[in-house]
Amino acid sequence: MDAINLGPLVLPLRVLSPLAALGVANAAAWFWLRRRGVDAGPALWRMTLWGFVAARAAFVLKHLDPYLEAPLSMLDIRDGGFVAYAGLLVACAVGFEQTRRDAALRRPLLASALAGILVWAGAGFAIKASQPASTPLPDLVLQRLDGGTLRLPELKGKPVVLNIWATWCPPCRREMPAMAAAQAANPDVQFVFVNTGEEAQAVRSYLEEGGLALPNVVLDRLLSTARTVGAPGYPTTLFYDRHGMLAARHAGEISRAGLDEQMKALRGAP
Repeated sequence: MDAINLGPLVLPLRVLSPLAALGVANAAAWFWLRRRGVDAGPALWRMTLWGFVAARAAFVLKHLDPYLEAPLSMLDIRDGGFVAYAGLLVACAVGFEQTRRDAALRRPLLASALAGILVWAGAGFAIKASQPASTPLPDLVLQRLDGGTLRLPELKGKPVVLNIWATWCPPCRREMPAMAAAQAANPDVQFVFVNTGEEAQAVRSYLEEGGLALPNVVLDRLLSTARTVGAPGYPTTLFYDRHGMLAARHAGEISRAGLDEQMKALRGAP
């Protein structure tokens, strides 16, 4: 399981886990305040803020070119783009400096930060453990938007990006230009856009209005692809290596930088 559904809202666990860790850390700081009278809350928030900024900045610098094309997207953290170790190092440095100035903060701040880190790490391991084992491309035959059919296992031989989407889904619509740009920049990767539950005319109208020329747009009116791969909601993007085996999956909207990260990982897969 990589996301939680609240009606039409899909909440990725990669976003919820650090929020849960922050909640636990603040609860520990409150405990120390109640029992010992030492308030580590403000220091903890300073660590969190600077760590957050550093983790985001490191990811943006790592993928600077796509962010320069749309500078405001640097502030859009919905893509989940962070470098965790960079944020952790900066947060620890900020915490060390605060405890150096105020020795009374050492024990409560260390205990609170460790509680949050343990929850975050534990959630990360739990998410990885709950992921399904690497599975092959689903053995499905889907109708192409431009006519004919596409059998997914026949795509083996090149990496495959399988994007499950719908025209009525706002996150799907927001990420589609990034998908189109990534497809154009990676001709050695096969992108398949699986529209779920809609008529061909609705899909054609959306693509024409958006000026999107996408190859391998297929129709899945019975939602068989989403059910087979266990998609928690839309959009869901699955990344398969050249042998047709699942390498990674992303629930929710993904940015161009996030796609670039996955492209590098796919090319490095054995």
